[in-house]
Amino acid sequence: MNIRSTGALASLAGAAIATLAIQGLHAQSKLPVYVVTAVDIADLDAYTKEYLPVIQASIKASGGRLIAAGQNIVTFEGEPPGTRVAINQFDSLEAAQAWRASTGYKDARKIGEKYAKFRSYAVSGVPQ
Repeated sequence: MNIRSTGALASLAGAAIATLAIQGLHAQSKLPVYVVTAVDIADLDAYTKEYLPVIQASIKASGGRLIAAGQNIVTFEGEPPGTRVAINQFDSLEAAQAWRASTGYKDARKIGEKYAKFRSYAVSGVPQ
């Protein structure tokens, strides 16, 4: 083999190794998970004062963060989701499930169920 062939072969092998390494890194990275909660609130004042601080503390303690929340909901199609919608982000589905299984969540939910009905969904983020 001459020097040009050896150089070309080495470059090709390097590119192949780099491609495999990048694919491996993408496979290892976990996409964030978003927990969407639609709430039908019966007593807004009690819900706001008694439930929200406790549930928000449990989310933060579990590594989650509030992305969006509020009562000003615009429905484009279908039935309205309820009185309030909240979207929380977690690093993974496992983190969201650990939050839901936590004592902090369960204790907060006991308070919340006195004032509202909940529907929650988890959805994975997409690569950017």
